[in-house]
Amino acid sequence: MKALVALILLVQLPIHKAVPAAPPAPLGCDDPESEAAAEVAVNYINGHSHHGYKFTLNRIEDIRVVPQGPNNDIIFLELDLLETKCPILSPTPLANCTVRSFAEHAVEGDCDVKLQKVDGTLSVVASKCHSHADSSEDILKVCPDCPVLARMNNTEVLKTVSAALNDYNSKTTDSYLRLLEIGRAKIQYHPAHVVATEFAVGATNCSAEEAKANVGACQLLPEDQSNFGFCTAVMVKGPSQDLQVDCQLYGHQPGVTYIHPGQDTSAGLAPSAVGVTNHNLALVHNNPVASESSSSEILRSMLSAKALTKRAVAEAAQHDKVPRPVGFVPPPPPCPGKIRHFDI
Repeated sequence: MKALVALILLVQLPIHKAVPAAPPAPLGCDDPESEAAAEVAVNYINGHSHHGYKFTLNRIEDIRVVPQGPNNDIIFLELDLLETKCPILSPTPLANCTVRSFAEHAVEGDCDVKLQKVDGTLSVVASKCHSHADSSEDILKVCPDCPVLARMNNTEVLKTVSAALNDYNSKTTDSYLRLLEIGRAKIQYHPAHVVATEFAVGATNCSAEEAKANVGACQLLPEDQSNFGFCTAVMVKGPSQDLQVDCQLYGHQPGVTYIHPGQDTSAGLAPSAVGVTNHNLALVHNNPVASESSSSEILRSMLSAKALTKRAVAEAAQHDKVPRPVGFVPPPPPCPGKIRHFDI
């Protein structure tokens, strides 16, 4: 009898079904976690680039988090970057690098990055980037008198770089400097004919005096002694002539190397950079760990993430048709994020 009563009481007890945990809310592009991932991605991109200039974050376009297990996530990022004035070989921290202004003919980078977060530690798995200069038409609309980027193999540009480097080497008592690569150049024709260039240099094993006897024997210093630098030159060709050159050597930086473009040219240009106005991240950035299939996976995943984002925005718009209290301000969409500098 007691057993029967106990069974009846047991049956009458409320049955609690296991309720599945709600999925985590999607990250917004301006959330601290998103910005931390973007910082790791940008540092990785700059750390694996060996030509041109450092890039900084302008906007997080999209983010998608795919859980892989306890304390293990895969993060897909779509980033907009902007070129800074710091050469890639410069020791200046990215936080102290000035973003090149719109009127200076800005260069934008677009990157898709795949990261892994394990126990709170972020690491880049794969990345794919390309960059492009803003259109000349956009610059001239805002600043009709501003010179735009010239092709790096332009004859006037090459002559200016050669003259500037010869002028500097003829006056220095230190190491003879050799051209590594041209960074960017502009040509202005009115009211004066002016050619402005920026180029990277490296110290050689010759003094400037020794180079006069046999410049062909002067080689860049070995990696354990390397000393890279950066020069700017402005040549006024008319109505009067003038040449101003300024070069700065950074001193030896352990672990910092210059990857030669693979073809020795007097212009210091990689074959793929001949005839263009700016160094392309797609040409200079390559993740040796990630395969091409990994890069393709990034693109496919980001396209899927965009579709999910659009669907979420559409659903939010439907829900927002519900009457709201006076003064209600709907939350901003999670992506894209804020523009940190300017839009191009």
